[in-house]
Amino acid sequence: MTTDLPPLTWLRAFEAAARHLSFTRAAGELNLTQSAISQHVRSLEAFLGAELFVRRTRALNLTEAGSNYLPVVREAFDLIATGTQAFTGVDRGQTMVLNCSMAFSALWLAPRLHRLYARHPWIVLNIVTHIWDPDKNSGRAGMEIRFGRPEDMSPEARKIADERFFPVCAPEFAAQGIDLAQAPLFDCAGITGTWDAWFKSGGGAGHAGRAVNLSSTYVVAFMAAKGRAGLTMAHDTIAADMLTTGELVRPFEHAPSLSESYFLTPPPPHAQTPASRAFEEWLNEEITA
Repeated sequence: MTTDLPPLTWLRAFEAAARHLSFTRAAGELNLTQSAISQHVRSLEAFLGAELFVRRTRALNLTEAGSNYLPVVREAFDLIATGTQAFTGVDRGQTMVLNCSMAFSALWLAPRLHRLYARHPWIVLNIVTHIWDPDKNSGRAGMEIRFGRPEDMSPEARKIADERFFPVCAPEFAAQGIDLAQAPLFDCAGITGTWDAWFKSGGGAGHAGRAVNLSSTYVVAFMAAKGRAGLTMAHDTIAADMLTTGELVRPFEHAPSLSESYFLTPPPPHAQTPASRAFEEWLNEEITA
């Protein structure tokens, strides 16, 4: 254990005095005497080798050193509070907010949740889905799963799996014979693995530039394909279950690599909870399987 840290009582006295700009009010908050607060602050100043307050007869102000040190102390207290909450909160870290795309949530995650709850029946998962703005809800999320290119991800993000893209359709639709020049095409907007990209990479020469029905989430495109309306572009992760059950089929073998992937961003070490650790362990096993 490091010996380069001042006692917690000194830091609490400094933070309270800085917040109130008064030793007297800080003493009242911490249930100490005014002289005890003053002595704690003096001891901290001696430890740091810098004055933290400018003391006047009826006023107390932070010095430049005090103003610089205060955010550090407050952040440290916040980290301690967050870590402690996981053990002393109402649910003791059993609830987790997961921020991820609609397609991943509906087409991959939801069909597997029964295995998560069979192993961890105590876990409570609040899933927040997004379409175009994953940052909107990221502040309240304990963990995030984003779909995008590596260069758009944070340094903490970890790729879940590599993806290929390819067309899928209902088996009944495929059985009728597929004319790529006439069949209705569906896709999700904003993804690099488009029908044009598939055609130009060797999937169907001469069909690039065809009109495509777009939606803001793969969920809509997949339901259209499942309902025999046409073909939709897909990728490995979200197509896996429906291909396994036979609800959808791949009428063409051509499957180029996709620039985007799913990335997991776990909470920082100090914010991990029993729920986040259990979910990440389970997710890793599911992805590997």
